[in-house]
Amino acid sequence: MVRVVGIDHLVISVGDFEKSKSFYAPLMEFLGFDVEAEYEGMMGWANGKTLFWIAQADAQGKKHKYRKGDIGFHHYAFRLRSRKDVDALQSFLEEQGAKIVDPAGEYYDDYYATFFLDPDGMKLEGMKYGERHEQTVRKRAAAKRKSRQGRNDPSP
Repeated sequence: MVRVVGIDHLVISVGDFEKSKSFYAPLMEFLGFDVEAEYEGMMGWANGKTLFWIAQADAQGKKHKYRKGDIGFHHYAFRLRSRKDVDALQSFLEEQGAKIVDPAGEYYDDYYATFFLDPDGMKLEGMKYGERHEQTVRKRAAAKRKSRQGRNDPSP
């Protein structure tokens, strides 16, 4: 059986390549991506696990503005290491003048995220899922180890 082992890359078409490059280049650097390659009207970044590309839309594509809800791209979520990273991303985006559509907060149980728009209005997200659960598991494991050590401790 064939199995997918990961998502290699995503390419999004953009209305104004230079404007989008000005938005994405600092964002991708902030997120730990390095430039993979740049060609006329196309640029990609990589972080060792995935590649993210932007490409100039063709003439026909430029006639239709992006609208979330149409068939196609809905939003793209960058999975971050921690809730603190989500907060740092939002601060970075605010400094860059990006439009935050949903501020950093709890959107589902133990799902912390911020949502923002690129220059074409495509929705992007920085998120961390499961951090509180992970902390609870670590605390329980530490308490269990401490309890076992206490029972094996021969001192009065």
